[in-house]
Amino acid sequence: MVDYEYKGPVLFIDDEMHIRLSAKQTLELAGFDAVCLESAEDGLKQIEQGWPGIVITDIKMPNMDGLAFMEQVQKIDKDLPVILITGHGDVTMAVQAMRDGAYDFIEKPFPSDLLIDVASRAMERLTLIKENRKLREKLKKQGELPTGLMGKSKPIDHVRNQIRNIADAQADVLIAGETGTGKELVARCLHDGSSRHNGHFVAVNCGAMPENLFESELFGYEPGTFPGNNSRRIGKIEYSSGGTLFLDEIESLPLTLQVKLLRVLQERSIERLGSNQVLPLNLRIVAATKADLLDEIEKGTFREDLYYRLSVVTIHTPPLRSWKEDIPTLFLHFATEAAERFKRDLPDIRTAQTEALIAHDWPGNVRELKNASERFILGAGQNPLHTEPVAHKKTDHNDESLPQRLETYEKSLIVQALEQTHGSIKDALDILKVPRKTLSDKMKKYDIERTDYTHKG
Repeated sequence: MVDYEYKGPVLFIDDEMHIRLSAKQTLELAGFDAVCLESAEDGLKQIEQGWPGIVITDIKMPNMDGLAFMEQVQKIDKDLPVILITGHGDVTMAVQAMRDGAYDFIEKPFPSDLLIDVASRAMERLTLIKENRKLREKLKKQGELPTGLMGKSKPIDHVRNQIRNIADAQADVLIAGETGTGKELVARCLHDGSSRHNGHFVAVNCGAMPENLFESELFGYEPGTFPGNNSRRIGKIEYSSGGTLFLDEIESLPLTLQVKLLRVLQERSIERLGSNQVLPLNLRIVAATKADLLDEIEKGTFREDLYYRLSVVTIHTPPLRSWKEDIPTLFLHFATEAAERFKRDLPDIRTAQTEALIAHDWPGNVRELKNASERFILGAGQNPLHTEPVAHKKTDHNDESLPQRLETYEKSLIVQALEQTHGSIKDALDILKVPRKTLSDKMKKYDIERTDYTHKG
């Protein structure tokens, strides 16, 4: 007896009995669970009850035809893949139906392998749609602090735990990490998870502001401070009082302003330019750096006393190459967002593309991954990476051996399956197509806990 892999449920509708019998045998031998009906009306009852699989329907049927049936299906679930069966004279009609939302069409008489191939692709599409829906549900729930940081790997989980522990503390924080590792996101999570969340979150990029504007932008000024100036300006430090001041690329702050910032940290007060009035502050400063500030201190470009004032608590944002198992989930998340923003369909993500994403070293980290997802959407599913074989590019960081890379990829697939099935081992086994003991052994090997992926409603 051959043990066929289960591929999912198929609703097959045709008013001719011999076609239904033949299709049922073909689909079930290929691993599908086929429910065959003779009328669109009967099929519509199945859809109304929440049909979990794909639909294959003939166009020419008495009473309600396949096109009218598809129109009703789309009103119930616009993303449900519908495959049309056409006669020779219906091809033009079927092409138009695809423009109207049909997944594909099969022309009679059709060989068994064509039916299996189209049904398999449609089922893969449905799996992706379901995963996207789960991601959208997560996005809606991201008001809670740690959910803004996606990923299940140990490095990112460590960052989440740090945020939970210090979010509501009044201590200033230094966030250190490479470019593109999400330092501002961490800062926003700290703000949102604190009692200051109703105050302003004010972000200042110290590396992007002209030096001659720094002081007036940060401290504000009184009328008449500058020639032709007749108005008062509230500086960003004052504006953030009651909330959080985020100073990105703090290593770029000029030494003259480092002295003044140190005074603000010590006194928790400021004076606007052109004023002698001391204004008390109630703020928390979160600074971020991509540089090693201890090296900058040795070079004489950063004050040691300011460093120790800022780094009461330090959070290190990990580079993406240290949590590669989360790359497929992150990529799908960003691609889903991009598809909605650009009003494009989300293309299927092929296995080879997933492997290439994991093999890439991501020197630009999460920001580079997000850009790649946007290219993927705008390129209608083309290679999101550069045209050269990225997996073979030499980098300073890619020191993983082949077995290590294979383990990273294997772990990511298991994590994806558990994420997709909300921690259901049974459903994960259907996706991964492995015996239960194999999955159990792999989860122990990679220290994966099923309960980490069960989402409570």
